[in-house]
Amino acid sequence: MKIQSIESFATRNVCIVRVNTADGAVGYGQTAPFNADITATVLHRQIAPHALGADPLDLDALSDRCVERNHKFPWSYVCRALAGLDTALWDLRGKLEDKSVCTLLGGRPRPFPAYGSSMSREITPADEAERLLRIQNERGYRAFKIRVGSVCGRDQDQWPGRTEELVPTVRKAIANDTSLLVDGNSCYSPERAIEVGHMLQDNDVCHFEEPCPYWELEWTAQVAAALDLDVAGGEQDVDLAQWKRMIDMRAVDIVQPDICYVGGLTRALRVAAMAAEAGFSCVPHSANRSLVTVFTLHMLGAIENAGSYLEFSIEPTGWVDDLLQTALEAEDGKVQIPEGPGWGVEIDQTWLEKAKYQISERE
Repeated sequence: MKIQSIESFATRNVCIVRVNTADGAVGYGQTAPFNADITATVLHRQIAPHALGADPLDLDALSDRCVERNHKFPWSYVCRALAGLDTALWDLRGKLEDKSVCTLLGGRPRPFPAYGSSMSREITPADEAERLLRIQNERGYRAFKIRVGSVCGRDQDQWPGRTEELVPTVRKAIANDTSLLVDGNSCYSPERAIEVGHMLQDNDVCHFEEPCPYWELEWTAQVAAALDLDVAGGEQDVDLAQWKRMIDMRAVDIVQPDICYVGGLTRALRVAAMAAEAGFSCVPHSANRSLVTVFTLHMLGAIENAGSYLEFSIEPTGWVDDLLQTALEAEDGKVQIPEGPGWGVEIDQTWLEKAKYQISERE
């Protein structure tokens, strides 16, 4: 069995990948979202030449070859494109064996607890609290994540005083037994992150994500050592050597590889395995309702060190509304791991027909 062709269906936000073997097996995957049309070009120019004609089931070797043959191009777009190939091949394997990816990995499809993930920093504290309470009553979430500081904010809040008002306002609004997580998105210096972290602890926050610029691992390690709550991070990191360094120095308590950023499920599983050996839990980043959340559900349903919750966006995502024939939804605070073969979801054919099409074929 050999990979015969690699097809892409891209918009600016989403790129679906379809892999076909010479004997008719098919699998669907997705590159990382956003600027996905650029990633599609990278897929065909820098990934496909190293995958066509390869064994579609030798995922580790294929993943390594695609990275190593692109050693002049570390790391982001190559790994974003590789994710499309890798996730399509996991789908293909599942369909060949008539098993879900979760089952292939030794897990069991089931409803998995989710935290409702707010992506907004423009919302006022009062409006955020009202929104989360309403969504909790509608969907049964037992955990939420909110945004503090500002993105790469150099210690500046989105507006003065927002973080100090937001956290206690939300904490008071949602049910007492609801877990509250926050995301700093690389906002703070160590000193300010520790100061904010103590305020978070006073408000029973359990998770402080990316408190410092993500590339400053020593800063993040300093924050993790100073606080009692869990410090999380890693969504932006794609180099497995950097992941090893992060884990070895215990820069975080929870690792958050993004399957579509890091280069696919194969590489994300390596990160999870490194974390498990060090005693860390893994909560992959899945901040939108494209296929990355489907991939993450299957992974969480199988790995030994899965965290307590799936990240599940509560924001409108019009750019994926028509992507899947059956959209993912939270019910009673949980999202079902799809049970069908492969990823267990169907891409809407109308969406594919409207996207920009490209193909790379084996000669």
